[in-house]
Amino acid sequence: MRSGTPHVLDNPALASLTGPHAHFAERRGRILRYPTDVSPWVGLPDDPDTDDWDDLAALAGPGGEAPLAGFRGALPEGWEITFDLDGVQLVDEGVVAGPDREAVRLTAADVPEMLDLVERTRPGPFLPRTIELGTYLGIRRDGALVAMAGERLHPPGWTEISAVCTDPAVRGEGLATRLILAVAHGIRERGETPFLHTGAGNTGAIRLYESLGFRIRRRTRFLSARVPEPSADEQTVGM
Repeated sequence: MRSGTPHVLDNPALASLTGPHAHFAERRGRILRYPTDVSPWVGLPDDPDTDDWDDLAALAGPGGEAPLAGFRGALPEGWEITFDLDGVQLVDEGVVAGPDREAVRLTAADVPEMLDLVERTRPGPFLPRTIELGTYLGIRRDGALVAMAGERLHPPGWTEISAVCTDPAVRGEGLATRLILAVAHGIRERGETPFLHTGAGNTGAIRLYESLGFRIRRRTRFLSARVPEPSADEQTVGM
């Protein structure tokens, strides 16, 4: 049974940007976000007020997108929801993690191939500098990158496993499982605990994660909202 005390994983983007990922943070008031070529996620307070929404609008710019992981409140008038997906957050509860002899650490030189694999498999946001968030491991076949997984959000004491993807030509060989366990091993070696997210309707992935020793901690929400465009009157005033 969960208590009323907030947990660091309840708002993982904000916890990351005020913790281990603070050096990435772009800030305006109480709003923090990653550089737009690193990660789309915004750190929004649990109780955003009018000033917070104004600061978020200023950071994202008129018509800009603001991804708000986990936010379940009401948006201000004029903000448009552009993406809304129920999700689940899973945490390590007995994962049998270990290194993988075929996995190699990916570097900035591998980013073009990583972006190509992400484009073909759609595991979630992965941008040109996402690799800077943590360790990414990959498996190659005949020199080509065919599977990868790595680290994204980093609340104190925890690290998210993300960007798990496999080329369709080699699916069914267990490469994603091996990489998840290898990334989890590296996280554990630092004395931290792995966690991850997936869509609530992605039952196949949830079954896989639970079979590896993850358990569902909470339901969450992946939301993206568009900042209102200024009205004609506001544009006139600004001229």
